[in-house]
Parts: sequence; structure tokens; C-alpha cells
Amino acid sequence: MSDLALRGLSGLGFVALLGLAWLLSSDRRAVDRRMLGRGIAIQLGLAAVLLGTPVGRSFFSIVERPVAILIDVSEAGARFVFGPLLDVGPSFALGVLPIIVVVGSLFGTLYFLGWIQPLVRAMARLFTRAMHVSGAEALAAVANVFVGMTEAGLVVRPYLARMTRSELFSFMTVGMSTIAGSVLVAYSMILGPGYAGHLVVASLLSAPAGLVVAKLMVPETEVPETRAGADLVDASTAHNLVDAAAEGGLMGLRLALNIGALLVAFVALVALANHAIGAVGGLVGAPEATLQSILGWLLAPIAFLMGVPWNDAREIGGLIGVKTIVNEFIAYQDLAALVKAGAVSERSAVIAAYALCGFANFGSLAILLGGIDGIAPERRAEAAALGVRSIVAGTIATCLTGCLAGLFV
Repeated sequence: MSDLALRGLSGLGFVALLGLAWLLSSDRRAVDRRMLGRGIAIQLGLAAVLLGTPVGRSFFSIVERPVAILIDVSEAGARFVFGPLLDVGPSFALGVLPIIVVVGSLFGTLYFLGWIQPLVRAMARLFTRAMHVSGAEALAAVANVFVGMTEAGLVVRPYLARMTRSELFSFMTVGMSTIAGSVLVAYSMILGPGYAGHLVVASLLSAPAGLVVAKLMVPETEVPETRAGADLVDASTAHNLVDAAAEGGLMGLRLALNIGALLVAFVALVALANHAIGAVGGLVGAPEATLQSILGWLLAPIAFLMGVPWNDAREIGGLIGVKTIVNEFIAYQDLAALVKAGAVSERSAVIAAYALCGFANFGSLAILLGGIDGIAPERRAEAAALGVRSIVAGTIATCLTGCLAGLFV
């Protein structure tokens, strides 16, 4: 297919995914069409500026440099602790996980200094006014881009217990459709040079996408308490700069350990599933069948609708499936292997990088429910009931972002 045809396919996929979210709506008549139109306009406008203009493209080179510096300083810290073990060969535990600790410490420091809060406030006001969402929803959406779903809950903790059902679902969906800044650098290292800017743009685009999909699937039927806006709550408990750096580093360590443990467990479970699938497949003449290949066949149409050439659609569809059932870390590792082997085109790889840029999986749902239980235990049962829908909504949102990448890249 020509490049123009693939771009047209991405546009068709964008409309089709919005239609899917509408079909899954709990109350189609209650959908706020004005909010929907404004949300779509914000997504298209951001994508056009960041991906389709020289000014936007210069943003990528601006992002790459600080990410490269963070990777270098993380390696320096890891080398001090692990010494010659770093020279044995590529290691996920020693190469990638220390980055999460370092970036966590950096974010803790910046948050204590008050450098992140003005950005969050400004973007939240923009979302509240432009998209006609509540202040608590807007704050949570923007906070997710910077600090992740658990910390975003702390930012809106005074409001979480009194959120409407639609607001709670929006909070969960945006958490599923974005990634934390602490892992963004790690994903960039996995994918290699040239992807850091794409991941930043993906997370920025997925915040309004998550709000749009959430309001389509569970539209607002009540009056939110923070309709006029909400105040940003300081989530930091640090007493001074050193304490903030240490607190952020320890939070990054907990995240890194959780990721490491989940990767060991899920990679092993996927290998076990592949053994079982291969054994059953051997009985019907398909011994090479794997979980990834089955997911690839099932989700290839979605990848194709995002503008991925059909010859790459099975591979990219498989990655979306792995990201949803297992987690995005494994999916990004698989994508990096495909890119290194030249098994998919550059266009397909970039679209996949956008579509995988979110926490929408069952492991993240458990973390999110745990966070909600700690802040507003009375909402845990309702959040659990919305859990699977939030994974579906988050996946649709990141795929919408993949469609935007297909339109403009």
C-alpha cells in the first residue's frame, strides 16, 4: 500500500476505535458530544504540531539529549554498585532497572523543589476548560503523565472518595493509557536512539485520548464536586532536598523491584503457556503455535487499522496482545528485538511504540486497585467492578494514539 493509503487507514482506524468505545458505552445517550469534539480536536491538534511541523520535530532532538544523559548517569551509578558485572553482557536487571531508581530520585527532587507542580496545574486548567471535564479528572490525567497512576491518586486524594462513577473511571482509564516518567527513560533505553521523543509525545497524546474514551464508555450522569476546578495536593512527604531525593529513589527502587518480579513471573508463565500451546498445536499440525502468534492473528486487524502494513500486522498485533495480557515491558523488549532484526518496517515500529505506551494490563490493574484501597477504601469495590473496562478503555486510548502516529509520522 502507498504511504497515502496507509495514512488514510490510520484515520479510518481512529474513527473505528472511537466507534468501538461508543458501542461499549454504559449510556450512549449521556455522551457529552461537546467534550468529545473538543477532546478529539486537542488530540489532532497536538499530534499535528508535534509530529507534523518542523517545530514539533525539533522537539524530538531536544528530548533525546537529556534522556541520553540520564541513561549515562544511571550507568555510572550502577557501575559503582555492581562494578565489573556490567561488563559481563547486556542485562535487564543491571542495565534498565537502575534507570528507574535514578529517574525516581530525580522526579522526587523536582517535585520537592516545586518545578513539576506548575506544569501540572497549567495543563490541568487547559484540560478543564478545553475538554469540559472536572478539575479532579484533569489533575489526575496530567499527573499520570509525570508521576504515574499510584502517585496521581495521591495528587487527588481529597477528591477520590467523592468522585462520581464517571470520574473514577476516567481516573483509572488515564492511568492505564499513560506511562510514568520514571519508566519512560527505561523504555527509551530498551528501544534505542530515536524513540525517546516518540514516547514523550505518546504519553502526552494518550492523556486526552484516555479522557475521551472514558467519557464515551462511562459518560457523566452526575454533577462532579470539582466541576469548576480542583486544587493540586502536594504528594511529597519529604522534609528537605536530600530527603526528597532519597524518598524518590526508594520509590523508584520499589517500582523497579515490582517490575523485576513481575517480569520473572510473567515471562515464565508465557513460556509455560507456549509449551502447552505448542503441545496442543502439535496434535493438529501446528507445533510452532505460540501465545504471541495467536494474539497476533486475533489483533492483526487492529494493528492494520492503525496504519501498519498488513505484512507487519501480525507481529504488531501480537505485541499489543502481549502488552495487554502480560505487560508493556515485555512488549517493548519484543519490539526492540523485531527492530534489531529488521523484521518490521520503521513505520510499523513507530506506530507500535505509540500503541504500547500505556499501563493497560492486569498487573497494573492490581497495583491501581491497591493504590485506591489505600486512599479511598470505600471505592475499591466499585473500582474493581470497573477494572476490566478500564483495561479495555486504556488499550483503545493507546491504539488511538497509534492511529495519530500513523496519520502524521
